[in-house]
Amino acid sequence: MKHLISISDLTKNDVTQIFKTTDKLKNKKMPLLKDKILAMVFEKPSTRTRVSFEVAMEHLGGHAINLSHGETQLVRDESIADTAKVLSRYVDAIMARVFEHKTLMELAKYASVPVINGLSHKEHPCQALADAYTILKRKGLKGKIVFLGDGTNNTFNSLVKVCGMFGMDIIVSCPAGYKPKIKGKYKVVESPKEAVKDADVLYTDTFVSMGEEKEIKKRIADLKGYQLNSSLVKTANNPIVMHPLPAHRSVEITSDVMDGKNSVVFEQAENRLHVQKAILYLLLK
Repeated sequence: MKHLISISDLTKNDVTQIFKTTDKLKNKKMPLLKDKILAMVFEKPSTRTRVSFEVAMEHLGGHAINLSHGETQLVRDESIADTAKVLSRYVDAIMARVFEHKTLMELAKYASVPVINGLSHKEHPCQALADAYTILKRKGLKGKIVFLGDGTNNTFNSLVKVCGMFGMDIIVSCPAGYKPKIKGKYKVVESPKEAVKDADVLYTDTFVSMGEEKEIKKRIADLKGYQLNSSLVKTANNPIVMHPLPAHRSVEITSDVMDGKNSVVFEQAENRLHVQKAILYLLLK
């Protein structure tokens, strides 16, 4: 792989290689990317993406440079193409967390170094790969995964692709106005109680993503019936409970579930670091 913009950029063999490399590099500090530099471009605020990528580069012997949108000439309308060309002469890879997916596509078009999608409105491939790795270690990439809430969600868009590669039974439970807009092997089941029966994995995400704050009251009202709570956990097949964070407790997920015995929420957050070490190594080795 040259870039990681979408899960569609990967084959099943690529994903398997990422997971095998993750196993080899997990909890290890090895100077495999000595003197390599990663530029991290942020249009959106970040906790997990920034810290996990920065720590990953340190663990591999490299360095990361944080560039918030307001600190670059992008804020003064320098073109993405020019920015990509300049950064390519300074660094070995670019990770960008942006609003519009087309920004990443343009970065990749004009950059001569690998570009990694740290999140866009369309996809969140690094999160989905960490999630799939978590499922692999806990349950095996098999069985039934149910996504509750907004089916147009960027994480779901990536998750359905990677879980679909391994033949998981994918269900999204959402109201009519929130059905997925992508093609894929999944079923829509509007009733949460019906959807979660015999599920191995229950997954939810924020009901209000960054950039959707003006719709907060409507979204919470529309999606309140899809909250991941103890009643749904009991209906499923002793599932693992997942959330990519940040979570709005008592909105899309209750605290007793998020902190409960079925939760792997913080494990999947940790796995962002381990999987991204593998991604960086495979792109830059």
